[in-house]
Amino acid sequence: MSNPSVAPQRAALHRRVAACGAALAVALLISACAMPTHPDSEAPPSDPFNPAATQLLDDTSWVLASWQDANGQARTVPAADAQGALTLALSTATGERRASGYAGCNRFGGAYQLKSGKLSMGPLMATRMACTGTRNELERAYLDALAHIGKVGVQMREPQQLDIVTSDGATLHFARATQ
Repeated sequence: MSNPSVAPQRAALHRRVAACGAALAVALLISACAMPTHPDSEAPPSDPFNPAATQLLDDTSWVLASWQDANGQARTVPAADAQGALTLALSTATGERRASGYAGCNRFGGAYQLKSGKLSMGPLMATRMACTGTRNELERAYLDALAHIGKVGVQMREPQQLDIVTSDGATLHFARATQ
């Protein structure tokens, strides 16, 4: 036989266990709704100067957006969307790697190489249209920069960009040309 004084204690114990069970069930439901995180979601952005990224340069076209000399001073360049903007195209359409573009006064062209993650060009040849003043200086400096590439950074995610750092430390920032 059961003791009548134990029944209220047992009922209270059942209520506490039921309340704890309900709280546990709610906690499990809430935690089940949380989004899992992928281990790569907290990974740092990829290094644009990764040598493997240079392989993505074949068959791309670029417009010079800005230029900083080795001391960080900005160099004046034609606007990327303006007629006369400095350009660089890297093509494999002929079965060979060919660089071409507009240097400020003249069009240029020549071979380019991608070896061991390094981009190099040359020799580059240009048309011989007369050019004077700042345009002439800009063209000479641009062609010289392309002939002395130290390292290259490539970002193919939007906004797509190409950074060329020359052997003397100047940085040319290119934006992907719209077709």
